Parts: sequence; C-alpha cells; structure tokens
Amino acid sequence: MKRDDALFNWIQIQVVADARPDDRSAQDTASFFLELLREDHQMTGLGYRIEGAWYIVFGQVASAEWEGRFPAELVEALLHAIESEPKYNQ
Repeated sequence: MKRDDALFNWIQIQVVADARPDDRSAQDTASFFLELLREDHQMTGLGYRIEGAWYIVFGQVASAEWEGRFPAELVEALLHAIESEPKYNQ
C-alpha cells in the first residue's frame, strides 16, 4: 500500500477510534494501519492535530521529521457515516 493511502486510512480510522474508545473494531483497525506504517514505511512517532479545516499528521520517517495534511471533511467522513448508522450506535 502506498504511504499516502496508508496515512489517510490511519488518520481516518484513528479519528473514529479516538471518538469511540469502546469500539474494538476501530481500535484494532487503527493499530493495524499504525503497524503497517511502521513496518512498510519506517514511520514512527505518528500523531495528529487539527488546524482549521485540516488534520495535520506528523511523525518521523527514517529519523527525519515529517508532516502532512488531509482535509478535515474527508478525514471525518468515516466517523460521520458510522455515527449516522443506527446499528453501530446501540
């Protein structure tokens, strides 16, 4: 998987996992993508912050600082879809 795709998948599911700490599937999926980024792309220290309409993802790649950004609307789309589905909110 390309690094940008893995990063987007990770930030999207990490936002879900953070909003739904009891959602075991979200926690496991976020862990899967984090491990993929570590093993396949040598990324460590990953985190994120929100700046306006952007999610800023940061960490290290091969010991060098790295930062990227993703539109908040796209990042939060999965969370909104899950929260609007009644069977996931019982």
